[in-house]
Amino acid sequence: MKLPLIRQIQRTSSVAEIEAAIKVLENISETPSLKDEEVDVIGELISNFCGALEVHQMIAEGMPEKDAANTFMKKVLGSIDRVSA
Repeated sequence: MKLPLIRQIQRTSSVAEIEAAIKVLENISETPSLKDEEVDVIGELISNFCGALEVHQMIAEGMPEKDAANTFMKKVLGSIDRVSA
């Protein structure tokens, strides 16, 4: 996940647009002829779109944009630390 990309998606796209993009990417990822590398790229894009949705939600709940993005990344890094331990 890349925070600058998540912020760009969140700032320039509505929740409905992000959800539509995720659905399209999920459908594309099921194409049998895709190479593993292509599926990995699609998965990374889906992760970034999902992150943007979470940031949108935190902002809708009243959190400032910068805090929402930082809170999201701390959550992601915290879950990675738990898996690594």
